[in-house]
Amino acid sequence: MATVNFSTAAAEQSGDMRAINTVLLVDDSRAQLSLLSAMMRRWGYTFETAASGEEALEICRRAPVDLVISDWMMPGMDGLAFCRAFRGLPTDRYGYFILVTSKNEKQDIATGLDVGADEFLTKPVNPDELRARINAAERILLMQRRLNAQMEQLQKLYDKLDQDLIEAGKLQQSLVRDREVQRGPLALSFLLEPSGHVGGDLVGWFRAGEGDVGFFSLDVSGHGVPSALLTLRLAGMLSADNPEHNIALRRLEDGGVAPRPPEETAALLNEAILDGMDTDLYFTIALGVLNLATGQGRMVQAGHPAPLLRRAGGELAFLGEGGLPVGLIPGAQFTGFDFDLTPGDRLLLYSDGVTEAAAPDGALFGETRLSEHMQAHAQAAGQAYFVALQQALESFCQGGDPGDDVSGVLLEYGSNMA
Repeated sequence: MATVNFSTAAAEQSGDMRAINTVLLVDDSRAQLSLLSAMMRRWGYTFETAASGEEALEICRRAPVDLVISDWMMPGMDGLAFCRAFRGLPTDRYGYFILVTSKNEKQDIATGLDVGADEFLTKPVNPDELRARINAAERILLMQRRLNAQMEQLQKLYDKLDQDLIEAGKLQQSLVRDREVQRGPLALSFLLEPSGHVGGDLVGWFRAGEGDVGFFSLDVSGHGVPSALLTLRLAGMLSADNPEHNIALRRLEDGGVAPRPPEETAALLNEAILDGMDTDLYFTIALGVLNLATGQGRMVQAGHPAPLLRRAGGELAFLGEGGLPVGLIPGAQFTGFDFDLTPGDRLLLYSDGVTEAAAPDGALFGETRLSEHMQAHAQAAGQAYFVALQQALESFCQGGDPGDDVSGVLLEYGSNMA
């Protein structure tokens, strides 16, 4: 084996660093190696030589090689076997492989290409032809190095964006300050599980004056960052405890605070989205207000899945009759409905990520399975119920991606989580 190093101005071409910095010459003929070495020396390349495929493979294992020029017919490991082994080496840097042969049948060329050869030279080697092949290899490798450099930059950018999204996801999760809240006889529990780092679902509650509690589950159209940004805006419009910052509340003449009718809140949100925000997004929402003392409540279901009510005696009912989503039609009218909770009743608000979770065969989880799940887990309180629901969805999807955000609000009346 011989190692020769040259420093030459030819190391740069057209202002770019030469892509071929190391060349490996492989031939069992000393005369052929001498001929090829003279050419490499004249053209200013750093090169090594090997007299067999086995020796060449050891050189390649020690350090990456940019260009291999190897004879096909050699004793032991021939050029074809060496090329196959060369391609199997673990490396993230592509090496260009030229096979030198007296074979010129199409089937022979196809065999060489199949094991990983990039180019062929026929004996006797013509210097001009070899130089042209090397120049072509240089262009290909240079293009690949540039693409790799660009991919590295893109990967760094992706990693930065991914980290930003992770932080954004933490911020979005912080919008649900407490996953379990007790207000007098009412226990509220919350589930917020985006399909990615951030999502378009939001759940929450707010104090709605003396003795009333407001609660909501909403789902912004689309996925990812745009939807998440709108949830942040909506959180600021629904989560505060005073009417100056919560569109669902109003100020009384005596200075007190009272809840707006939910259908009026939906109309105000619709106006705010269409008139005050430059966006094509819309959202569905189930928003309600409950009087803690009486268990009487009122709710609006604006395009959101129908809330599921389970009575203490086990009766099940889906509430509401649908309605338009918020942010689609100017001046849209929303209809509210009354409901009541008695001790032992449970009310579940949820996003369509629950009922539209899909199994591998395309079947949806649906309202029927949700009803059955509610019955089967009637004794699972608070977060224990949501853990069971997530497990049921994961089992139904057989570990696959649910494809959408999953969220919910569980109201348990006459409960005491403490």
